[in-house]
Amino acid sequence: MGKTTGFMEFERKDESYAPVEERIKNYKEFTKPLKETDLKNQGARCMDCGIPFCHSGCPLGNLIPDFNDAVYQGKWEKATKILHSTNNFPEFTGRLCPAPCEEACVLGINEDPVSIENIEKNIVETAFKNNWVKAVLPLKRTDKKIAVIGSGPAGLAAAQQLNRAGHTVTVFERDEKPGGLLRFGIPDFKMEKNIIDRRLEILEQEGIVFKTGVHVGVDIKADDLKEDFDAVILCGGATVRRELPIPGADLKGVVQAMDFLPQNNRRVAGAKDLGEEILATDKDVVVIGGGDTGSDCIGTSIRHGANSVSNFEIMPMATTERPENQPWPFWPMRLRTSSSHKEGAERFFSISTKKFVGDGKGNLKGLVTTEVEWETVPGKRPRLKEVPGTEKEWKCDLVLLALGFTGSETTLAEQFGVEMDGRTNLKASEKDYKTNVTGVFVAGDQRRGQSLIVWAISEGRQAAHHVDSYLMGHSNLPLKGDGDLPRV
Repeated sequence: MGKTTGFMEFERKDESYAPVEERIKNYKEFTKPLKETDLKNQGARCMDCGIPFCHSGCPLGNLIPDFNDAVYQGKWEKATKILHSTNNFPEFTGRLCPAPCEEACVLGINEDPVSIENIEKNIVETAFKNNWVKAVLPLKRTDKKIAVIGSGPAGLAAAQQLNRAGHTVTVFERDEKPGGLLRFGIPDFKMEKNIIDRRLEILEQEGIVFKTGVHVGVDIKADDLKEDFDAVILCGGATVRRELPIPGADLKGVVQAMDFLPQNNRRVAGAKDLGEEILATDKDVVVIGGGDTGSDCIGTSIRHGANSVSNFEIMPMATTERPENQPWPFWPMRLRTSSSHKEGAERFFSISTKKFVGDGKGNLKGLVTTEVEWETVPGKRPRLKEVPGTEKEWKCDLVLLALGFTGSETTLAEQFGVEMDGRTNLKASEKDYKTNVTGVFVAGDQRRGQSLIVWAISEGRQAAHHVDSYLMGHSNLPLKGDGDLPRV
């Protein structure tokens, strides 16, 4: 696919960023798009590799060589149809996905892989610019009604697919606006919220009903939903935050990332009632957790005007190269440096926080750490050991806990009578997403645990297929990688 010799003629070229001193002054996206000629050349790098392992790397089974070839040929509308055939929301994944497809790219074995994610983003942005993304109305409506609980990527994907099958779909969201973590969690500088709103406008035009500010299990009972709807899909996400149960964890200034980040989303959106404000302005900030959420806290703190930002990670610093025990095409645990890391944070690895230190008035004034090392014993889980004599006290006014999520809240499980698994996720069959309760399905992080946006969309699509089959006896909705080239 692409140009036969393209991978030998063209080097990988990525979008550039606005200078740090400019971009940290606001919450706007700061990537600078490539020229169309450059994008065609990037599409040309897609090899005629025989077996495109990028398909296996992508949970959605995106038809990557096909849309790369279309971009190379300048057939952007064709690329749009190919991309949307397997991915409902490429404008989300093109900005937020860590691109496992690129780690599985055959070219990536000994060269820089094809810039698949950036090509994807530019396809959908070109489509919106040219008004090619339009509402797709079903040819006819069934008499079936479906409730989708949660409006993150899994819920939105399930809703759109089921609506296309002709069912009447209502999405319930407890926050004031739809989007889940896309809206309240992901910083605006990574994805401005008008990107969500333009897609929601299309979904509403297609006939999907959104009911916001409704906490299912509290404001509306599960029995009422089961009586009013023919099927229910639970897509509420994995929202239970991991705690750090050490002395001083209750001090003022020790804050969960998912209190800090959503509040800033609302601040940027102009919300008036934010409650007690959490600001990093003029503070020495420590972010505990080295993943994407930690990176988001760093970028947000720097935009607040923090005095300093330090990032603690309990794991050792990874290598920039693929580790030997994680061979291609599997996802490797490399050292990943985000745009936020480059804005002024100092990173520390193999470090564990032992206690938070207060000022005697209930306020945080510092913390104590120790260096750690991991002891590996064949056949057993790695064991964490403190390094004697490495205790250190750090001055800080704000600690942001970005430690991930441990599973789903119990409200929906209790209300619907759905069983939970050993990891506190809602239990459902991976084969058909059914729970132990007839007519109730689960998809996304609420079923599989904290995961990637691309997995959430994939699960929403697949759950929709099985809900449609449950209601109608069969389904024409596609499963993974089985695109039907919908009318976009």
